[in-house]
Amino acid sequence: MEINHICVIGLGYIGLPTASMFAQNGVRVTGVDANPRVVESLQQGKVHIHEPGLTEVVTTVLRDGTLAIASAPVEADAFIIAVPTPFYGDKKADLSHVRAATESLVPVLRRGNLVVLESTSPPLTTQNVLRPILEQSGLNAGEDFLLAYSPERVLPGQIMKELVENARVIGGINPASAQAGKDLYLKFVRGEVVLTDAATSEMVKLMENTFRDVNIAVANEFSRLAERLGVDVWEAIRIANRHPRVRILNPGPGVGGHCISVDPWFLVESAPDITHLIRAAREVNDTQPEFVLQSLKTILPSPQGKRVAVLGLAYKPDVDDLRETPSLEVVRELVLAGATVTAWEPYKPDFKAPNVKMAASLEEAIQDADVLLLLVGHSQFKALDPEVVAQKTSARLVLDAVNAWPSQPWQDAGFTLKKLGNGKPL
Repeated sequence: MEINHICVIGLGYIGLPTASMFAQNGVRVTGVDANPRVVESLQQGKVHIHEPGLTEVVTTVLRDGTLAIASAPVEADAFIIAVPTPFYGDKKADLSHVRAATESLVPVLRRGNLVVLESTSPPLTTQNVLRPILEQSGLNAGEDFLLAYSPERVLPGQIMKELVENARVIGGINPASAQAGKDLYLKFVRGEVVLTDAATSEMVKLMENTFRDVNIAVANEFSRLAERLGVDVWEAIRIANRHPRVRILNPGPGVGGHCISVDPWFLVESAPDITHLIRAAREVNDTQPEFVLQSLKTILPSPQGKRVAVLGLAYKPDVDDLRETPSLEVVRELVLAGATVTAWEPYKPDFKAPNVKMAASLEEAIQDADVLLLLVGHSQFKALDPEVVAQKTSARLVLDAVNAWPSQPWQDAGFTLKKLGNGKPL
């Protein structure tokens, strides 16, 4: 099918890079967002997301006119829905954004259009949620218009590269819909494009992230065992990974981000009676922040009244994404334990967190601290010179929750450095 104009609904961490990539490759794109601040910012040429290479591309396509920003969908050849799918307190998927975005397309949907859902969703969402809403237009899915599901599979920090190079799975409600999705994404995708049905495509994305979640849970549980048994988990993992068929991941303060910490619950919701392992892995990772506090107590037995400098709040290194970040859960545990918390997140210094003072610099975060707590392995944190840090703070206790700092230089600088998962005597 011929596609000259695409309307992308949702201009967040996935929608905006996707829209800009289509626009960069000669397709006219209208980007739509329900948040007026996002719309206003982009219309002024200001990019609200930190992602390497994104600002340059967005600036160019806005200037060239191949990307326009709007607050409501317009008629187009194809529509891509890339809105958030969070979950409720009971771990059930919140599809309100998906439903609202789909409903907004009904007035502008025309015969021959293609609609693609990219939002990570429970199995059968495309068929059972989108299809009946879109057919309120009087058009029949698979006949009058085409409908497919194609999840993003990219790594924050490398989105612009991986959108192009990674394999893309496209699931249609019928073969014609899948093929139309392939024709659409081949506008810029250079990786393999795999066609399947919509439900399988939905399942694939959830399986990928659940696989990673389960493996992280094993690593996190190993870290707890190591501290209990007097073992250095980092040494043990290095040795175990010398086995040709073993690849244990690194433990940490938990699992964050909008995908891995959320998606497994969509599978549990779909079949709670047969997803015991998936649920158990989620519970391990969700309780890892509590273990961070217990580990901290091995060098600071009573956090009550102590000043803790938290370095990093993002859910992973070198991004500004704080969605579902375990760091905030660690902070909450510290506050409940009576500690005073000052945090520095260099990628989002203006973030507001309850009961937490946000520092504007490393110096401000650590100057009055009793203990330093490293929660995110940002590159600039890894590059810190412990001798320089020692001159900026009287704190001499350090908990490295991500194995970012070599022990010996910090010890030589006068610090007692403990690593999460190291149960050996300091």
